[in-house]
Amino acid sequence: MSFVLHPRLAADTHLAADWPLCRVLLMDDARYFWLVLVPRLDGLTEITDLSSADRAQLIEEAARAGDIIKRAGAAKLNVGALGNLVPQLHLHVVGRHPGDPAWPGPVWGHSPAVPYRPLDRQARLDLVSSG
Repeated sequence: MSFVLHPRLAADTHLAADWPLCRVLLMDDARYFWLVLVPRLDGLTEITDLSSADRAQLIEEAARAGDIIKRAGAAKLNVGALGNLVPQLHLHVVGRHPGDPAWPGPVWGHSPAVPYRPLDRQARLDLVSSG
């Protein structure tokens, strides 16, 4: 089988990069630097579905995403694999800072997303592709 991205993830994000294990997506919410890592393996719903080598790779890629987000100015990283609405295994890496709309609570379900303006979106995508 070939990798197919869940339609909800495809609708809410922009393709940023393909790393060794994961497709890296930029969540279309300009209030947060928010990346979503989706292992490009079919049929996964939980981190425990990954081999130990792939779990280690996922953590390395999450750290890479976090480094990019931190260099862009985030004060704190929130990392989570919720999967309640999208069963396909994916990992959120979200840059947070005091004063963001959801601070100090979670971003999930806080309020409607604010889509990126095209130039701002491209600047974020460029950070990911160069990081």
